[in-house]
Amino acid sequence: MQNVPHGADELNFLIALRVQMVRFAQLQLGDRCLAEDVVQEALEGAMKNASTLRGEGACKSWVFAILRHKIADELRQRYRASEPTQSSAQEELDFDMLFDESGHWATGEEPKRWHMPDQAIEQEKFWKIFEMCLSNLPAKHARAFMMREFIGLETPEICQEMDVSVSNLNVILWRARMRLRECLSQRWFEGEGIHA
Repeated sequence: MQNVPHGADELNFLIALRVQMVRFAQLQLGDRCLAEDVVQEALEGAMKNASTLRGEGACKSWVFAILRHKIADELRQRYRASEPTQSSAQEELDFDMLFDESGHWATGEEPKRWHMPDQAIEQEKFWKIFEMCLSNLPAKHARAFMMREFIGLETPEICQEMDVSVSNLNVILWRARMRLRECLSQRWFEGEGIHA
């Protein structure tokens, strides 16, 4: 792999990457052994085609993409193994107006846009601050947010995995988004990325 560190630097990079992957997988799966298994599978899959990658950033993104698919497969398998949690119509009314059927902001309910967010997203420092903001969320909120936005699971799958109703999931996602928005506003957008 060109531009990926070699020797001791490569070993340190892979060790750090594996630690991050296991931490992420364990948060999503709630089981250290299962997290180790899916990380191992993801790394094995990545090693088969490692010669096509260029650079540390590309390697990390690619391996995490493989890991996301492995986690999604595991969570979907769990979901199919049991019946989805049913919730009453009354429970679902509270936050239905804020989000659409897929759990994303309903038209007119989304927060105001920040100044040039597309440019900020491309900056590595933004993602470090985003990760810091995400790690400051309560574990349940972070897990639900990552299942929805990073892994791409559907509402019934997340509800089943977390054993919550649709209404409760909407509340959890709303709180996670609000806290992330507040943290990013304070630490990135209002300070133009200078506050870490």
